[in-house]
Amino acid sequence: MTTRKICIDSMEKIQQFVHIMNGFHGRFDLVAGASAVNAKSIMGVFSLDISRPIALYIYNDETAETVTKAISSFEI
Repeated sequence: MTTRKICIDSMEKIQQFVHIMNGFHGRFDLVAGASAVNAKSIMGVFSLDISRPIALYIYNDETAETVTKAISSFEI
C-alpha cells in the first residue's frame, strides 16, 4: 500500500481528481480524519472536509507509481 497527501480544496479540483482516479483499476481510498471514502466516488469526496490535506491510500502497488505521477499536481 502507498499513501500520498493531497489537496483538493475546490469543486474543480475534486472533479479533476475523481476523473483521473476513475481511469485506473483498483481500490483507492481518501481519508480525512475519521472518514474514509472511495476516491472514485465524487459524492464520497464531497462528503469530506476538504479544507485540510487528505490522505490517498493506493492499495495496488503495481500501479502506485503511475497513479502518483497522474495526481502529482494535487500532492502536497
